[in-house]
Amino acid sequence: MAASVNEKTGLDPAGLGPRLAALLIDWVLCLLIASLYASPFEVAWPAVVVLILANTFFLGLFGQTPGMRLLRIRCASYPDGGVLGLGRGLVRAALLGLFLPAMIMDSNGRGLHDRAIGSMVVTIPRD
Repeated sequence: MAASVNEKTGLDPAGLGPRLAALLIDWVLCLLIASLYASPFEVAWPAVVVLILANTFFLGLFGQTPGMRLLRIRCASYPDGGVLGLGRGLVRAALLGLFLPAMIMDSNGRGLHDRAIGSMVVTIPRD
């Protein structure tokens, strides 16, 4: 269950379900792209590299991966809500590629990868 909107920042943390679903969508897309270069059944690392590159690009410049866009969530700078930039996006993506930091969360659902760079996955309000 997602925490309520933070009164100080105005950010509404995204729930675990939408975040995992977005990651699954992104992972499938990365597997498809990586399969153009190597079979994921034989070599696993190309898909992880594609995931890191895609997350760096999309989160760093736009604040959303394709999966996040579909599920109406975004990764925002904490606490101001801005876009991360490519440097912070790369660090977050590399930590996400390790998987374990993403599983160690605080009460706002921020994993170690989010706390390390000062970000938070939040919901996008409906218009």
